Amino acid sequence: MSSTGADVAERFLQRVLAPVCLLSGAVVLSGFFFPGFVGSVVSGTSWLVVALLFFGSGLGYLAVFETGGDDGDRFDVGTLRALRRRSWTDQASRFLARQDAVTFGVPVAVFGLFFAVQLAFPAGVTAAITAVETVLLRDVGWLFLAAMFLAVLYCLLLLLGPWGEIKLGGPETEPAYTYPTYFSLVFTAGIAAGIVFWGPAETLYHYRTPPPAVDAAPRSEGAILGALTYALFHWGVSAWSAYTVVAVPIAYFVYDRGAPLRVSTILTPFLGVDGLDSAWAKLVDTLAVFATIGGIATSIALVGEQFLAGITVQWGVTTGRLGPLLFVGGLTLVYVLSAVTGIHRGIRRIAGLNVVLFGLFGVLLAALGPRSFVVDRGSAALGNYALSFVSLSLFPAGEWATDWTVWNWSWWFSWAPFAGLFLAALSRGRRIRTVVFTGVVATSAATMVWFLLFGGTSLYVQHSGAADVLGAIAARGGSEAVAGFPIFAALPLGQLLTFLFLALIVVFITTSADTSTLVVAILGTKRGLAPSTGSVVFWGVLQGVVAVAVLLVGDGGSLQTAAVLTGGPFAVLSVVAIAGLALTFHRDEGGHTSVVGAVRERLPTIQAHHDVDPPQDD
Repeated sequence: MSSTGADVAERFLQRVLAPVCLLSGAVVLSGFFFPGFVGSVVSGTSWLVVALLFFGSGLGYLAVFETGGDDGDRFDVGTLRALRRRSWTDQASRFLARQDAVTFGVPVAVFGLFFAVQLAFPAGVTAAITAVETVLLRDVGWLFLAAMFLAVLYCLLLLLGPWGEIKLGGPETEPAYTYPTYFSLVFTAGIAAGIVFWGPAETLYHYRTPPPAVDAAPRSEGAILGALTYALFHWGVSAWSAYTVVAVPIAYFVYDRGAPLRVSTILTPFLGVDGLDSAWAKLVDTLAVFATIGGIATSIALVGEQFLAGITVQWGVTTGRLGPLLFVGGLTLVYVLSAVTGIHRGIRRIAGLNVVLFGLFGVLLAALGPRSFVVDRGSAALGNYALSFVSLSLFPAGEWATDWTVWNWSWWFSWAPFAGLFLAALSRGRRIRTVVFTGVVATSAATMVWFLLFGGTSLYVQHSGAADVLGAIAARGGSEAVAGFPIFAALPLGQLLTFLFLALIVVFITTSADTSTLVVAILGTKRGLAPSTGSVVFWGVLQGVVAVAVLLVGDGGSLQTAAVLTGGPFAVLSVVAIAGLALTFHRDEGGHTSVVGAVRERLPTIQAHHDVDPPQDD
């Protein structure tokens, strides 16, 4: 018999989730072969429940399945028995005693106050947020452009310069994860479901309304090149650099200077390790919690709309107002379970599944889509992106640039504390050069290939007349959520692509939500204490509650904008982090070799070997 309560709970979940997954999966797969039968017999709400049972039980089983070799966090039976003996008030007081009064209490109070005021004075809240947005994005848009360009330059310096040789944690420290696992965790946590939400849509918007820098008529052949170029720009090297310039300072000061695993650790060069309990440090961590929960919650609401749109398109059923709430509730259960099982189990496994599905979908899209069109236009767009990168990065912040580029940069910076902290947590034992290569080069390469494949395919079907995707978006009131499904209908094996796409929607948002849950649990817990299972569950449920509140209040745009506006402070903090780390490296980290220096050191050895052992003539 098991010696722990966790074993009992996990065995119970395994026995329940496996048959639920098989039975619901059989129904879902049958529905793909007989969609008309589903639409005429099964209601939209019932079909949504079955679909959520299939995806949720499958991911849940993957998270709790015991292989015998996992060493992830486990429930403690002593704690469970003690909880049963305590009153609810005692349990609550013990829980609160572990939480930081500022980083825990302030975000909870702010979210409660935000929705209360939004419900009472919706027009006033919208007007106030719009006013702040106007000042921050339109009047100070140059700040985001400059900070992002500086982040790219600094990542390039770390990648090629001597400081990239520094090994986090010391020369003898070994990484905790294999490189494929490391990449999977970094990529899936940082990109969220935005890649599936905007993959089929962004290029079409730039095709319909070309950016001012693109000298082409709307919906023309020339607009195709500009559309692909700007999609690469908004989702490529720049975006991922915002995460990495936050991650590297945190990782260095945590593993080499003994600082706590906090976003505020980027202030170590200015406050010292002992000064990270100051009001400035608390402010940074509190902003990080707010930005993370606001960003994840609005993302959950957006992809919920996309998932429900897919069900409607595929089976002709509607779920009503209850549908979004069911989706958010089911998804919350899945990512909370994944977060509770820890990085070594649920988070790692679901991230691995995510990358496999991502690669499989990409291969199928390349095989079934317009390959010559994608290759020709994609290669031209890549070349244009490389040649125009500086001008794109420093383009004046006019109205178009504000609505697209500056907004995107603010969004990426608002996610930088969560994604940067997670990247730092995974990077012990890695060289800084490897961290930058993974966090910028490898991740942006995967993202850009996706946008070339998906964006190129969407442009082809729209430009050739195979499908009117822009018309479908307009018919749905301008919602991008429906963009992918007319594309699949125009391709062979469209139903298979739709099924995989729905799976990607769920898995991508799960891999970001479970990670963000863990990160805010760390930030909300007192310094020196690890987040408890109760803390992880609390923050995961809170993210779900905020997402539900967005749906009920009916103005997710206000919360999304408020969360995005936190990108302003973090754009400034990224510059502070770069300056602090550069000063520290210059003062304390001499004697390292750059990539160019390493190549030069090897040249005499290569030449000497050539002289001693020349090749033989025939």
